[in-house]
Amino acid sequence: MNEQLAFTIEVFLNGLMAGVLYALVALGFVLIYKASGIFNYAQGVMALFAAMTLVGIQNGQVPFAHLINAIFGTEVHKFGWHVHSFLAIALTVVVMIALAWAVQRFVFKHLVGQEPIILFMATIGLAYFLEGVADLMWGSELKALNVCAAEGACLPQGMNMWLEGTTYEAFGYGFFIDNLDIVASVIAILLVAGLVMFAQYTKQGRAMRAVADDHQAALSVGVSLNFIWVLVWSLAGFVALVAGIMWGAKSGVQFSLSLIALKALPVLMLGGFTSIPGAIVGGLIIGVGEKLFEFLIGAPFLGGATENWFAYMLALVFLVFRPQGLFGEKIIERV
Repeated sequence: MNEQLAFTIEVFLNGLMAGVLYALVALGFVLIYKASGIFNYAQGVMALFAAMTLVGIQNGQVPFAHLINAIFGTEVHKFGWHVHSFLAIALTVVVMIALAWAVQRFVFKHLVGQEPIILFMATIGLAYFLEGVADLMWGSELKALNVCAAEGACLPQGMNMWLEGTTYEAFGYGFFIDNLDIVASVIAILLVAGLVMFAQYTKQGRAMRAVADDHQAALSVGVSLNFIWVLVWSLAGFVALVAGIMWGAKSGVQFSLSLIALKALPVLMLGGFTSIPGAIVGGLIIGVGEKLFEFLIGAPFLGGATENWFAYMLALVFLVFRPQGLFGEKIIERV
């Protein structure tokens, strides 16, 4: 096989892997927007908060240690134990559910019926609040995240040697595919399948879809909006945790992790704000598009660094010609 063609295929596959990670973040946006009409700007910060909480629990770190030490003059930092990854994940899920309840109880319960721009501004405030709380709870330093089922059985890192050897024997060129990206893709597929089955075949899922279609009609048949919204925010928190684990394991848990929300915006514009499959397809298009554009056009002709803006340029084109996205519903207003 021609080396240039082989390298292009490798870039394409790496783009697919990156697109899956973008789609994971976009899923949280879709879940909340579909059920409540709220565009949750804080979804990226929720991924950061979940990842920092997971690392803190794993390492036995004392929450708010810096604040406690400053007030009482103590020197406490850790409890002295290490929590198993599965238990730490379960405890983090509990924290994210508690966060979902608090957000609904103390913020959005009091904003029912307000204009969408007010709800959007509330999520911006929530994002900065969560970022500040995460800083106070766990500190702002870079943290390494690794999830292990047992000793030596952790999330894989580095190049997949089997795939590299197999492609070298077949094409004369070994593909560099990261093990973590492969695992993230498998987990994302399982997560999306689980969400679709939950929405289609469970009582709570059908209630969630009813609320998404018509709040008043759902209320008239006895569906509790408060329960559904807590459920949706909890699911979005779980998706944020999964995204935080994958991104945190890939690049470390740091405050720049919250910026992945910005890359999810073009994903939503392509796929549509109300479609779970659209989030996946949009993520794949963005991931593949930015990698191929950088490889074929950006690096040779534009000096590189096109990955920073390609996704937004593509989203702008979609906004002009198909503002509802590939899978979004057309909005028809009666006048």
